[in-house]
Amino acid sequence: MEKINGKISVKYFNIEEFDIKLDTEIIGRNFIYCEEIDSTNNYLMNTKEKLQHGTVMLSEFQKEGRGRRNRTWVSNKGYNLTFSTLLSKSVKFKNINIVNLAASLSVAQAIENLYQLKVNLKWPNDVLIGDKKIAGILLDSSSKSNKIEFAVIGCGINVNQANFSGKFDIQPTSVRKEFKKEVSRERLLSEVLNILEENFELVKKAAPKVLTDWKSRCKMLGEKVKVIDNENTIHGVFEDLNKEGFLILKAGDKLETIHFGDVSLRV
Repeated sequence: MEKINGKISVKYFNIEEFDIKLDTEIIGRNFIYCEEIDSTNNYLMNTKEKLQHGTVMLSEFQKEGRGRRNRTWVSNKGYNLTFSTLLSKSVKFKNINIVNLAASLSVAQAIENLYQLKVNLKWPNDVLIGDKKIAGILLDSSSKSNKIEFAVIGCGINVNQANFSGKFDIQPTSVRKEFKKEVSRERLLSEVLNILEENFELVKKAAPKVLTDWKSRCKMLGEKVKVIDNENTIHGVFEDLNKEGFLILKAGDKLETIHFGDVSLRV
């Protein structure tokens, strides 16, 4: 945003510029853009509209943007990417967590491709540069009779925001801060979606490849960590991911499978 004649001017997302670089068959081909909404995840989860598989919704500002465990996600209007993708085909219980990992992996690969930045991934859904958070993923799903009917992948990427105020569990950063100049949000979103479509196909056909690529970017693997799940804290070594993408923690002589929790290195 810049001030022109004393008024704040927002640099709105250019859909034509985005569409030129979009090279998908399905993901993002139905694209919904809005200036402001409560939450793109909430909209796609609750709308009565019959939206097609792969629909992407982007909002310049989300009044109720959130991360995991209903934590607030604050993003300055016109600077970042806050969007959600609807998946209504081939989402199975056994690979739902790998879909989540594939989404964070796609963001990491897009940032690496375009800006040659070294990106780290933190289980289960954070994208980091160094120890600072540049993006996060939120997966919501709707189930009936032990079957997932559809899922929504929410994604927030700090793109051109230069400053962050407030207290954070993980200090935030942005592509602009790390790359040292403003970048095209349109180009970044198209790259993320292009890779996302490829990785979603891999989830169905070659899920171990997704896990291998994700693990290659996780610097906590093999390290002593603590896992906090609500009021419970467990210490151990981040041993591996299982075939469903859940964390395997070695605590003493035991191996435990962790399905939820906040993971951090033990100091």
